[in-house]
Amino acid sequence: MLRVFSVAYWAFIVLTCPVFFVGALLVWLVTLPFDRRRVALHLYSSAWAAFYVYVNPLWRLRVAGRDRLPWHGAAVLVANHASLIDILVLFALFRPFKWVSKQEIFRVPVIGWNMRLNGYVPVVRGSGASVRRMMERCNELLAAGSPLMMFPEGTRTSDGSLRPFKDGAFDLAMRHGVPVFPIAVHGTGQALPRKGLILKEQIRARIEVLPPLTPTDFPDAYALREAARESIGKALAES
Repeated sequence: MLRVFSVAYWAFIVLTCPVFFVGALLVWLVTLPFDRRRVALHLYSSAWAAFYVYVNPLWRLRVAGRDRLPWHGAAVLVANHASLIDILVLFALFRPFKWVSKQEIFRVPVIGWNMRLNGYVPVVRGSGASVRRMMERCNELLAAGSPLMMFPEGTRTSDGSLRPFKDGAFDLAMRHGVPVFPIAVHGTGQALPRKGLILKEQIRARIEVLPPLTPTDFPDAYALREAARESIGKALAES
């Protein structure tokens, strides 16, 4: 039964994404002259992504601590990564951040086109040149007042445990003196396996925005990184 439902669900996404993309194009065209940060387009994209979470009868999502996130001003948002649907549920934060995402997603028809319209940041894992370009673009976005959303583990966990964090997000926060918001994503690993697209079971996912970390409270990016990882790890252990 889950296999049949999964096929129907993914087919529904494939069929409706082009319709949503037409709406994204219209939002982009209308707001282009005055919305340089593409906030309106991102919020439209957030509604598009969250729609697929809320219409799925197997999934329930609750967001805690959303009011901690700023509407204005640069920040670095970091979240754990257990499932493909983490991206969908994090859009449900409805805050104007820019995604940093692997290059392969930008090549997906419709989804990737929308990511480019939004000005999200691609990166190729393992490519030093790509990482440098990503960091340069992130520097520009933070300087312009745009928050960033990053998965500091770099890839999805294979066993549910929290992987070591990479330095990039925390180097950026230190360099620009902007707060880091740790975000714990609960329950998504049970919804969809790391390999395959068959939905596994009914889940109650939860996004928990944790208290921000101020770079000036830490001696270096390493200490900031470990504090963020400890904050997320503690929240996950208490769920």
